[in-house]
Amino acid sequence: MVMQMRTLYLECGMGAAGDMLTGALLELLPDQDGFLERLNGLGIPGVHYSRESSVRCGIRGTHITVTADGAEEDERMHDHEGMHADHQHSHHCMHEITQTVSERMEVPEEVKRDILAVYQLIAEAESHVHGVPVEEIHFHEVGTMDAIADVTAVCLLMHELHPDQVIASPIHVGSGQIRTAHGILPVPAPATAWILRGVPISSGEIEGELCTPTGAALLRHFVKEYGPMPVMRMEGIGYGMGRREFAAANCVRAMLGETEGSTDEVLLLSCNVDDMTGEEIGFATQELLAAGARDVYTIPIGMKKSRPGTMITVMCTEDQKAEMIRRMFRLTSTLGIRETGSRRYLLDRLSDQAEISGISVHRKEAAGYGVSRSKLEYEDAAAIAREKGISLADAEELIRSRE
Repeated sequence: MVMQMRTLYLECGMGAAGDMLTGALLELLPDQDGFLERLNGLGIPGVHYSRESSVRCGIRGTHITVTADGAEEDERMHDHEGMHADHQHSHHCMHEITQTVSERMEVPEEVKRDILAVYQLIAEAESHVHGVPVEEIHFHEVGTMDAIADVTAVCLLMHELHPDQVIASPIHVGSGQIRTAHGILPVPAPATAWILRGVPISSGEIEGELCTPTGAALLRHFVKEYGPMPVMRMEGIGYGMGRREFAAANCVRAMLGETEGSTDEVLLLSCNVDDMTGEEIGFATQELLAAGARDVYTIPIGMKKSRPGTMITVMCTEDQKAEMIRRMFRLTSTLGIRETGSRRYLLDRLSDQAEISGISVHRKEAAGYGVSRSKLEYEDAAAIAREKGISLADAEELIRSRE
């Protein structure tokens, strides 16, 4: 049976901010006005949401305006400027924010957990940048309510849309410098850069801050995979517009649809050797597979001085990389290892089991992307062939006749 996955793809070619993500996701809902009424009824102190149609480079989308105590976002500091490690002015600490979300907001518990997890990412980033503990980070009161409003809206929208997976493009963060309460800082702002560590980002020629800390934290929390859009059957498209005008359309595009099968990101670690025996290469392959490599394969190659050699390639995930590199150096004679990122397109796999002649027989089923495949487990078919004294082909035919 072909497995369908509800997939949300976020196109962040012009970065991301809380209001842009809110606008893009809101356009995917059938009752946008009803959702805004619910947002305005949550009781976030002094906060009001409104939406308006906005056009950027001829594309019509939704711009979200959040006012806190009657002041619009343009009249206040950016969210990364509203966080400090001091005790001046009216402010909230992380403990107070937790109380506000936990005790005053009428949203599902899952949404509360998402809101606090996103805000924790922002607080940890500021803690790292300022070099002080998270509990000493204080948020200016107006800036706090604005950021909570953005985070709450996106978390609640994600809850409404309930995608099985969220994928995003590499994030365009902008370039140049930005003026903040701390002085002139590089783009991406230090907090944004810390939040996005390990995430694929790009700079480009557009000057200005395209990705805010709030936008970065929301993406970091919800997005599990970055890369090109997968093959998907589109259901809806939403455009969330930013406030500023650029040469390119300043928006986040959200695309919701169904994908067949699944994809994942893998690394290919390769090395070339010309002084290992076949037994040594076979042993290294077995040990790397036993250590959890997704796959290990060898290719005969020609090397320097016309010597025949072997390229050994290990397929693994990012979190396996360090261990696989250590094992490759220990198990092979190589002096260097190359790394290549790769995307795998996977068929969804199932396993059926039946009892044939007293032997448990497994059949591997795979489906997705418009195809389906079925194959008997070799060891099970071989066991029946040995037990019956027949060929492997006859054993497979016997199994098929009794299924």
